[in-house]
Amino acid sequence: MFNRNLFSIKVYLVVFLLLSAQQAAAGGGYFSLGYGHVAKQTAGAVTAVAEDAFAGASNPGKLTAAGNQFEIGAEFFNPHRKVKRTGSGTPFDFSSNSRNSFFIIPEFAYSHQLNDKVTVGITAYANGGLNSEYPSKASSVPMGIPNPCGGQPANFFLGCDEAGFDLAQLIIAPTIAWEFTPSHSIGISPLFAVQSFESFGLNFFAPLSKYPNKFTDNGHDFALGAGVRVGWYGEITPWLSLGAAYSTKVYMQEFDDYKGLFAGGSFDIPANYSVGAAVRPNENWIIALDIQRIEFSEVKMLGNSLLNSLAPGGPPIGSEHGSGFGWKHNQTNYRLGLTYFASERLTLRAGYAYGKRPNDNHLSSTTFSLLTPNPIHQASVGMSWETKSGNELHVGFEHFFKETLTGPSALFPGARESVTPYVNALHVAWTWPL
Repeated sequence: MFNRNLFSIKVYLVVFLLLSAQQAAAGGGYFSLGYGHVAKQTAGAVTAVAEDAFAGASNPGKLTAAGNQFEIGAEFFNPHRKVKRTGSGTPFDFSSNSRNSFFIIPEFAYSHQLNDKVTVGITAYANGGLNSEYPSKASSVPMGIPNPCGGQPANFFLGCDEAGFDLAQLIIAPTIAWEFTPSHSIGISPLFAVQSFESFGLNFFAPLSKYPNKFTDNGHDFALGAGVRVGWYGEITPWLSLGAAYSTKVYMQEFDDYKGLFAGGSFDIPANYSVGAAVRPNENWIIALDIQRIEFSEVKMLGNSLLNSLAPGGPPIGSEHGSGFGWKHNQTNYRLGLTYFASERLTLRAGYAYGKRPNDNHLSSTTFSLLTPNPIHQASVGMSWETKSGNELHVGFEHFFKETLTGPSALFPGARESVTPYVNALHVAWTWPL
């Protein structure tokens, strides 16, 4: 027998997934633009550039060229996220900005040369700012839709109070690199990850979950995971260096308190790989080019279709084949970095990165893009200043360009939807030679 309330819940589930998940990539993709001051300032074009100790986050093989140093830094991350729908003729027309728009993301790296062939180190970095919080503004719930808030006004997701989620990731990467022949090195970094997650105000969709009481409003939950990154670095000539790196998927534990929300119960970090080249036309310049591939589609929560749990008889949310973000395609990113050694103490850098969205371009492209509003074009600039004592100060600025994508809604015929993300970030770091 047709269950009108359950059908309506399925329709509005789409709204929850589109709007609460939209921040997952609002920083220029699932990953940061780069890790460490060189990567931050050159838009991540560092697979073949060995100037700092952050090899564990990009290419472990290049650690042999880092020497002995320690760096600590922080990124002041300022994402802006606006989503809008008009013309639906329902209470789900809206215009909303996520309340949280400032985050501090710390990182550090250390390298120590054991001998002229072997170098060890450790890198700690984070993916942060994956946080959205939408205020309660809806004044009513459509007729025939159950209200979980005891008759009180619901939020835009038909849940109680504020709605949103908070996801943070910390990765620790101990590294060892070996120069097996002159000018050629290989390295390996085990990746140990910790995730923290919380969702709130999403009560309305719990009936569609495999585990309704493991869906929302359970406070912060934590999960551990592990993977490995390997890499090669070669100084082919005095003016050309090459690099290649591969990171396996980081397999995460289930979020026990939220296994009813995530497809398969967990949120793995996707496998990725990169190749890079760095050219030194003279002693003052480095021109670096990276190509990176991220296997989004291989993570169930990212690759599963948004519509999986909405089809009649479809699997529940939280099951292996339940609804995900719909990132059906893996993403290729292109990065260009420039370094100019202006003097013995001053180094200037700039970079540009481009990455196509991983979702299909069809009628629902706008709707699906609420999931993935990562700016396509990103740029960075920065400088490093060496003090008289040999320490270095690094300051960089990153901008992910504003792009408004507007089109027809796949959910409400005749309605229009748009998503407008952009990000500014300031990175400050200090390096001590050891």
